[in-house]
Amino acid sequence: MGRAEARRAQKKSGRPEQGGGKPKKKGIRRFFTWKMLLAYFVAVIALGMGTFYALYLYVDVPKGNSAAKLQSNIYKTSDGKTIARIGEVNREEVPLSKVPVVVQHAVVSAENKNFYSDPGVDLKGTARGIVNTVMGRGKQGGSTITQQYVKNYYLDQRQTVTRKVKELIISLKVQDEKSKDDILEGYLNTSYYGRGAYGIQAAARAYYNKDIDKVTLEEGAYLAALLQAPSQYDWATATEAGKANAKARWGYVLDKMVEMKWLKPDERQRMTFKEPGKPKAALGLSGQNGYLVEAAKREIIRDLAAQGRKESEFAAGGWTITLSIDSKKQKALEKAVKDQLIDDLDPKSREVDGHVQAGAVSVDPKTGKVVALYGGQDFVQHQISNATRADYQPASTFKPIILASALQNESKTQDKRPVTPSTIYDGTNQRPVVGPGGGGYAPENEDQQSYGPITVQQAMNDSVNSVFAQMVVDVGMDKVKKTATELGMKGDFQETPAMALGAMGASPMEMAGVYSTLNNHGKKVTPSVIKSATQGGQEFSLPHAVGDRVVSRNTADGLTSVMTQVVNDGTAKVVASGAYQVAGKTGTSDDDKSAWFAGYTPGLVTTVGLFGEGQGGKQVTLMNTGGGGRVNGGTYPAKIWSAYNSAVFGDDDESKFDLETEDGYAPPPPPRTPAGTPTQGKVTPTPTASGKQTPSKDPSSPSKQSPSKDPTPTGDKHSPSTRPVPTTSTGTAGGATGTSKADSDVHSNGARQQQLP
Repeated sequence: MGRAEARRAQKKSGRPEQGGGKPKKKGIRRFFTWKMLLAYFVAVIALGMGTFYALYLYVDVPKGNSAAKLQSNIYKTSDGKTIARIGEVNREEVPLSKVPVVVQHAVVSAENKNFYSDPGVDLKGTARGIVNTVMGRGKQGGSTITQQYVKNYYLDQRQTVTRKVKELIISLKVQDEKSKDDILEGYLNTSYYGRGAYGIQAAARAYYNKDIDKVTLEEGAYLAALLQAPSQYDWATATEAGKANAKARWGYVLDKMVEMKWLKPDERQRMTFKEPGKPKAALGLSGQNGYLVEAAKREIIRDLAAQGRKESEFAAGGWTITLSIDSKKQKALEKAVKDQLIDDLDPKSREVDGHVQAGAVSVDPKTGKVVALYGGQDFVQHQISNATRADYQPASTFKPIILASALQNESKTQDKRPVTPSTIYDGTNQRPVVGPGGGGYAPENEDQQSYGPITVQQAMNDSVNSVFAQMVVDVGMDKVKKTATELGMKGDFQETPAMALGAMGASPMEMAGVYSTLNNHGKKVTPSVIKSATQGGQEFSLPHAVGDRVVSRNTADGLTSVMTQVVNDGTAKVVASGAYQVAGKTGTSDDDKSAWFAGYTPGLVTTVGLFGEGQGGKQVTLMNTGGGGRVNGGTYPAKIWSAYNSAVFGDDDESKFDLETEDGYAPPPPPRTPAGTPTQGKVTPTPTASGKQTPSKDPSSPSKQSPSKDPTPTGDKHSPSTRPVPTTSTGTAGGATGTSKADSDVHSNGARQQQLP
């Protein structure tokens, strides 16, 4: 049989040919050979190129009309009353020849160092931006100066695939039609620099009060740095972290100029940062309106950034923002500050009275919405909001966070005793901290007072520094910081024992969030001043002000219970009320530079801060404010808080806390007993029939009281004569050895044994 006949016979039988080639692929597999895949790839590339070419022919460069698109932003209170309409465009175009060459180079170095040689587009960055948009990640890809100019002048700031494709095509056409100098001039005149300034000439006037042709390289480098984050880098309102980032960006700009050989290294080394001047307030923003508008603006910009969008989108206008401010509560807060503080001040007679700055924030903990805010006497006169500034120490208002971290982490002392409100610590003045990281830190108690053995509860009542300095080491400084950030603090502070005394920056808004989270049984509250916002009639998605639980209910309610006693038997007696329960904590920083009261009722959290601000923003003492000597959390801040809450408390408001905790208020230990006589062990809260914790009705615990019309100011400490004397302990928390104070050695949480006086 020949080969041909054999193949025909084999084909009929269906058997593979012996020694022949591979069998042919059948079904869908025949469409996925390597030749077919290569063909598909070439076809897709060709189709893409064809589509892009068609779009290139179809899309025209539109007429630039960005200024006409700018609209007002409208701000309203929760009841619909318009309080501000911000919309005048601060823009003055200048020719490129008026912008110093070194400033031009600073901007190019910051934004697109290859501007003069690139094709006008960043294909890789644009593709990344399109993918991120399709995936819903919201983050922008890289853009050249040409692309940013096109977006600013011809298009808008929307994050859509269509807009990004148009941006790419128009950028290529603009690159062909215009010179690099024309594009740079357009970019400099359309970019947003903050403070309502569009264009580099308006920016020079807004920040340095001079025309752009008079701006130095050091100043121009700062203007260039602003393009990345105008509000965050505005020196007048930036946080300490924001200022540090602004300086770092300023240095980055100059370093890039050196890299591009536009600046000599030795000249770079001699340059120093030039701080810009203070902003001028817009008309119509007098009184509290300016502070409310500024708080809302900062919040919208923050939320835009979280969505990968730029603040220039907000500055372009078209927004209607309804604030969460309650008009009744706002008026009550303003009146409380006036009656309790401002009316006491006489700057003409006492220099210190001119240094006093007050800030306050009041939050509904169930919704997280800010219902009242006080930023200062007048925004036109003082544009730094005392409600949101974070450059002063929160002092002892930080101490509850340490105990919260101890309860949350089930921490133990150096000698392995659980840290609870009934744990006994050594409250000796300037007692050296013992344990990892202590470093011999030995803080002073107020007025150099020594307390000896003292429960954590009483240490919180009396704000005993030595106790909490040791506790922060016992818990672990990293754990305390973690708890602080989870509760709502920024967390940009160092982990040292000094953090126990609140030796970091924080704002009344920030601390209102922390205390709202505790009041809300451990569910995270991020205060929001915005009720709703629309952009061009479209609803803007706001993040939820109330989030997930960050500490257990046992921990949060335990702190609430403990802090009710700071009001009943501690440094905050002035705020005690017969109408409603109050939990809170006073705070006073070194040299009385800041004084605080952060407190809450079951339905309202309010923080009040007083700050001593001298010439040039220098922090100065509040001592003798109003001619009254010491200024601490128990004086003006507590009085303002009490007057405000008394005015807004309604018949329908809850008067008692709903607490569920095993670690709440710890009554004072029983009186010392003769040597050898056993005493009560660990003191525990008194449970109710429902299992919910309520403060014990111990006879030694004073009942709530209403303040007199002229209450005696109290500081962060009690005098020794009014403080219950605890028993000493060498082991179990709250237990006693039965030895007398005179011949007892106290374990100082692992410290050397110290003979008590």
